[in-house]
Amino acid sequence: MAGRRPQGQSPHDRLRRALKLARRAALPVALVALVLMPAAGQRRRRGGGTTTPPELSVAAERPRNTELPTDGPAGPAGEFTFARAIYTSPFSPYWTRYGGSWTVDYPEADNHFITGMREWAGTNLNITQRPEAIELLDERLFNYPFIYFVEPGFMELSPEEAARLREYILRGGFLFLDDFWGESEWQNVQTQLKKVLPEYEIKELPLTHPILHSYLDIEEVVQVPNIYNAQRGITGEKGGNTPYYMGIEDKSGRLVVFISRNSDLGDAWEWINDPRYPVKYGLAAYRIGINVVIYAMSH
Repeated sequence: MAGRRPQGQSPHDRLRRALKLARRAALPVALVALVLMPAAGQRRRRGGGTTTPPELSVAAERPRNTELPTDGPAGPAGEFTFARAIYTSPFSPYWTRYGGSWTVDYPEADNHFITGMREWAGTNLNITQRPEAIELLDERLFNYPFIYFVEPGFMELSPEEAARLREYILRGGFLFLDDFWGESEWQNVQTQLKKVLPEYEIKELPLTHPILHSYLDIEEVVQVPNIYNAQRGITGEKGGNTPYYMGIEDKSGRLVVFISRNSDLGDAWEWINDPRYPVKYGLAAYRIGINVVIYAMSH
């Protein structure tokens, strides 16, 4: 990775230690393991939007060296696979040369998050080594009970894609939306989710919500910035200066969509082993990401 590491503990070591300390106040691992089962109904077969300086340009933000392989044999499949949504983003000013906004932070963010889940978090969840990126109309979507959307502020769902996501959720699937900022992108997120679940409202989640205590106890909403803003001491973008954890619950009270609004968790996952990225934001991003996965896989 770019930059020289300071003497002493590496960012990975510091994050690992911080997660272990945080875990002491969490649910016992053995109890969590009892409910780590794939979501019911999964039987059917089948980069960042910010202006950056030259040293953090498009070329710098695209995938560099990854810790886990992205080609060749995937290794044995686990009970949880980190799956990223491939969606259309015709109005995105970013990353069109790489295939759309869904590619932001890919695949390094996914690989690093998997490493955190497998090696640092201490869960007993059997996690597939390699992430997947999947189109919404691909029948294999139903193989994965969890799917991650990055930059949904530029997502444009077709009627067919919206219908597929609705079926996916009704069969037990879970959506995780991350990295969108400001009022315009927020309005688009609401518009796209209304196509999928028109009968349900997006709600701000209280800090007492079970997803914020599914594995680690999260007591505050932390605004996680991209690496460039983090170095300048700025956390907000595009007027989105207040972070929110939000979501949609179905009629039974199960949270089926988790929304990290005005935050960029994926950038923290991507840059966690770069000394330029503050560990405090990386820790916050891993904590919420781990909780979302545990909740999605146990409800």
